[in-house]
Amino acid sequence: MGHSMMKVPTGVADFDAIVKGGLPEGSVVLLMGDVGAGQHEFVYTSAFKLATVKEHPYMAESMLGTICNVEGLPEHICYVTFSRSKNDILREISEGFDSSFYNMLSRKIKFKDLSAHYYKKSLVPPSWTDGDNGGKLFAGTPKENVLEALIQYLDDVPANSMIVIDSLTDLVVSENIRIPELVNVLRGMQRAAKNWGGLIYIMLTKGIMDPREEQMLIDSVDGVLVFEWTKYHMSSKRQRYMYVEKFMSVLPHLDDIRIARFPTRVTAQSGMTVINMECIK
Repeated sequence: MGHSMMKVPTGVADFDAIVKGGLPEGSVVLLMGDVGAGQHEFVYTSAFKLATVKEHPYMAESMLGTICNVEGLPEHICYVTFSRSKNDILREISEGFDSSFYNMLSRKIKFKDLSAHYYKKSLVPPSWTDGDNGGKLFAGTPKENVLEALIQYLDDVPANSMIVIDSLTDLVVSENIRIPELVNVLRGMQRAAKNWGGLIYIMLTKGIMDPREEQMLIDSVDGVLVFEWTKYHMSSKRQRYMYVEKFMSVLPHLDDIRIARFPTRVTAQSGMTVINMECIK
């Protein structure tokens, strides 16, 4: 007797249709790519569409397509940040998308700012201000390091949540973080997430790490979606692409001979959409 696995929609409808309804519940997914190639647009689109359908179920087909199971939608949307403030993220959403994105996400996203833990051993002075905290960047000196604080937070997040961790780049460039410890945390997270349900998206800028260490991180998660700019400069409009680098339960649904690469488009009204699918050797 086969095991039935719940799928969680990504909110990028054409992609969800190709992978039979979304990504497996309880997956830890690395969103890795070039700077500005679409990682943030992907999570903003996903959060907006899932939150909208959760609040207005009658919009399920127009937002998510016909194949997605609305029973698999996360109950909560949580956004963890190490160096960016809540105000910065909401400002980015406000400036880049239609007002409906900002109105929905400013209400539905539960932010967790771990900047006090991240910056505590750095040269960043406590006198620097942060609008999220009404003045001081640090309200007291935290005892835990940033990885300990992240673990404690994840332990307290309700089950069946969509969690965005923005971003792993902050951690891998920090002199206070050892890569083996980070890998261990990811491996533990991958295991625990199967009981938590929902989805965990972790963002990472491609190419900033030693290739061996980057592969260690990739090996520690369930799936990897890669975002990249086209390498061709034949026109003034550069194309952005998304493709699946790793995902055991997703890749069999794609072309069995070639890798599927998805040209993407981002609009203020619809967020990220897949234009069509290209097959590349």
